[in-house]
Amino acid sequence: MAEDYGYNRQVEVYTTRKATGETPDYPVAYEELKAAAEAELSDEAYAYVAGGAGGEETKRSNRRAIERWRIRPRMLQDVTDRTLSTEVLGTEFPVPAMLAPVGVQSIIHDEGELATARAAAETGVPFAHSTAASSTMEAVADELGGTPGWFQLYWSSDDDLTASLLERAEAAGYEAVVVTLDTPLLGWRERDIDLGYLPFMEGEGVANYFEDPVFRESLSGPPEENVDAAVAQFLDVFSDASHTWEDLADLAGMTDLPVVVKGVLHPEDAALALDHGADGVVVSNHGGRQVDGAVAAAEALPDVRERVGPDVPVLFDSGIRRGADAVRALALGADAVLLGRPYVYGLALGGQAGVAAVVDNFLADLDLTVALSGVTDVADLDRSALAER
Repeated sequence: MAEDYGYNRQVEVYTTRKATGETPDYPVAYEELKAAAEAELSDEAYAYVAGGAGGEETKRSNRRAIERWRIRPRMLQDVTDRTLSTEVLGTEFPVPAMLAPVGVQSIIHDEGELATARAAAETGVPFAHSTAASSTMEAVADELGGTPGWFQLYWSSDDDLTASLLERAEAAGYEAVVVTLDTPLLGWRERDIDLGYLPFMEGEGVANYFEDPVFRESLSGPPEENVDAAVAQFLDVFSDASHTWEDLADLAGMTDLPVVVKGVLHPEDAALALDHGADGVVVSNHGGRQVDGAVAAAEALPDVRERVGPDVPVLFDSGIRRGADAVRALALGADAVLLGRPYVYGLALGGQAGVAAVVDNFLADLDLTVALSGVTDVADLDRSALAER
């Protein structure tokens, strides 16, 4: 039986108000959370997190595609005891969700990914740590403790550096590697271009590189002594537009960790990924940050699930804001969802406490939506739980 996330959170909030008159420290509604974070962050940091590619059509489409589906609740099902846990690649997740790999978190909060990892450990929700992070994978793994962690890899043009990053991830105890496929080049992000802002240029988000022995060996001197030169080298090796499916097979051979590919929108790409060494896929369009006008992630999800069959792990991100969104994604074929921008806004407002509050609210909403839909096990969610608008 799962923890009673919804009821417990409600009791906590209402009894606190009755006893002290205090209301929650952080906005509960996503829209208010986002607005509060915008007021807290610099223009550059907010644009980097909130923005999308081009005119942000894809970012808007992600929400419309989720909202196209309506939950069809069933009554009198005895939902007293519920199971929210799920197994993904042999790892038990207490809930069908994890914190998405969001890079450069030091521009959001001084403690960045360390605060997020502590919140993940506090709430028990797994965390995917980005290569483009402000804290090293080893430091983040220490904060996670026994909470499951995955390492997200931006696939470098330097094979030796890629192998080193993978080796470090294994040694640090990460349980899977998430290879992001949709960023061979950075998308055209109008908000960032208007501000002339790329955080890496200022030495933010490069901790995993600056501490890597292969990367350091490629420099003429320690990065601490010439940050600009180290950043230039980072930009030179960050990604590679020449990678092909055959290269994915080579990458999978570099690690004993399960390989999950992120950024899949076409069902044939999902099949090709599996044919070339991947163990699972994340249906994602990078939160609308790469290709403006691309298919919405929720539109792609059912076709990807159908193509890979019922047994391949399929995760989903791009547009998850509330628990009800997660229920719809699970019903459309996802095994778990990745929560991104909401927790980052919580990080902006309160560090670890802000992230934990956002996660607590998300889990409460998810739990209650599952129950009020008449479902007792998230594994039973399927298309029959939905009606198309």
